[in-house]
Amino acid sequence: MAKQDYYDTLGVGRSANKDEIKRAYRKWAMQYHPDRNPGDSSSEHKFKEISEAYEVLKDEEKRAAYDRFGHAAFDGGPGPTGPGGFNFTGGFADIFDEMFGEFMGGRRSGGQRRGADLRYNLEITLEEAFQGKTTQIRVPSSILCQECDGSGGEKGSSPVACQTCGGRGRVRAQQGFFTIERTCAACGGAGRVIEKPCRSCGGAGRVQKEKTLQVNIPVGVEDGSRIRLAGEGEAGLRGAPPGDLYIFLTLKSHRFFQRDGASIYCHVPLAMTTAALGGNIEVPTIDGSRARVKISPGAQTGQQYRLKGRGMTVLRSTTRGDMYIEIAVETPVNLTKKQQELLREFEGAGKSGKTSPQSDGFFAKVKEVWEDLTE
Repeated sequence: MAKQDYYDTLGVGRSANKDEIKRAYRKWAMQYHPDRNPGDSSSEHKFKEISEAYEVLKDEEKRAAYDRFGHAAFDGGPGPTGPGGFNFTGGFADIFDEMFGEFMGGRRSGGQRRGADLRYNLEITLEEAFQGKTTQIRVPSSILCQECDGSGGEKGSSPVACQTCGGRGRVRAQQGFFTIERTCAACGGAGRVIEKPCRSCGGAGRVQKEKTLQVNIPVGVEDGSRIRLAGEGEAGLRGAPPGDLYIFLTLKSHRFFQRDGASIYCHVPLAMTTAALGGNIEVPTIDGSRARVKISPGAQTGQQYRLKGRGMTVLRSTTRGDMYIEIAVETPVNLTKKQQELLREFEGAGKSGKTSPQSDGFFAKVKEVWEDLTE
């Protein structure tokens, strides 16, 4: 039975580059791997075909020979490494290890596992976000064991080679046509075991402890921002690199201001008389000072006044956004008898429709609608 074209086996064109060939092999290898299809001889056969195709097409010299001569380039007599020098069973572990990293046995990394990343939630005020801040935080974590300097063994002792894997960190298992390598369960892939574990850390090379860290919060930081402290996460096992610490910032609600990017909004209740006659008011600003705002006569609820350059600082910049004052006209309450009489007198003097044009206009239109309905 004629062999299928290697390019067709991987489902790529003849002009495919190395990355495309690698992605194609990864896709099919994950689908047809024998461990994912136990007892399925067709999947095992398919897996052998795609691995053979990848072994040829990933190598520039083998690929060039295949492009020129086809399968005949590898049809030499059988030798110690198989037909045409293709060592499938011996070289497959390296192919699969290269492609999938820690999947099915991992790469030869010495068993060092990086420490876990940590998350810390920090709440700050709007003023602190405006000015920036340096603060200290206390983080429960695992740190390097001082007794054994992270080795996991008692002082004076040294790790010995794992008897299960012979110090390789991986063990081999024969499955059908293939030799599969997996991480050694006895040593966790390190290739070494500790005969005399450290009494302080129990052989882990790290201990649980709360540590104090200094955090610099930049000027203009926004809600939901993330600060990364490299190497401040959990310590790795037995001297492995530590993880990172990620600080997630949350801004507290402010009693006066609402933030939108670099803009700040302040809702200001305004007395009816000031809104009607106009005048000057003073409002707080985010930098702690006060700003004077001139209210024009006849101001209405929702009207905004812009204070240029009085808003939030912009992250990693010296510029500032703007501040917007939005007024809400307040209706008088708890009126005295005298005040009620004065308002009625004011109401009687304002029948011309010029003092309240919007309300007068609205009810005039409503009256027209009612009249049309009654005709």
